[in-house]
Amino acid sequence: MATFGLVHGAWHGGWAWDQLRTELEERGHRVVAPDLPCEDPEAGVADYAAVVRAALGDDEDAIVVGHSLGGMTIPLVPARTLVYLCAYVPEPGRALADRSDDAWGPGFAASMERDELGRSYWPDLAAAAHDLQYPPEATALTAKLRPQGRKPSVEPSPLAAHPAVDTAFVVCTDDYAVPPDFQRRMAVEELGVEPIELQSGHSPMLSHVRELAELLHEFA
Repeated sequence: MATFGLVHGAWHGGWAWDQLRTELEERGHRVVAPDLPCEDPEAGVADYAAVVRAALGDDEDAIVVGHSLGGMTIPLVPARTLVYLCAYVPEPGRALADRSDDAWGPGFAASMERDELGRSYWPDLAAAAHDLQYPPEATALTAKLRPQGRKPSVEPSPLAAHPAVDTAFVVCTDDYAVPPDFQRRMAVEELGVEPIELQSGHSPMLSHVRELAELLHEFA
């Protein structure tokens, strides 16, 4: 049995992992999937990491999985293994917003807006379901999406260096949000690992639950 810490991406909550949690628990694993304070415009990735550490308790031997923006948080969490799931890899001392133009899917979130606190959100939930590549049976979940504060994207990463732990990168080959070629490049050039390919869009925890559970089970 292993402990999994599942770290959601922007706009989401721990609920995004519910189906995957069930699959992993059926395989005998312990799973924590906390809600990050994404609605707080003052919260940065260090605050996010503190929430994940609190959920894991004293367990520093967990497999910590970060989806999308969650990749900016996971290397700040003590872990046995880090898994980047179509996720952004932090560059020590640099902001995610400083990434090159090919880091973002062309046309992704074109209908997104910002509220009075600068937080991003979709006024059209159907557009959100499209952008996040939700399967038809999961589109109702867009009603749970929350506004996302900007700080995790615009603050310089507090990471001094990538931790010396086992690391994996899962490329979602049909991803619309984070271009697959960019994912592969981060895996090889920044993490020094060969990526694992999963034929999925940007939300495999909803669209390819069993395949993803089996892949993560192998890490355990």
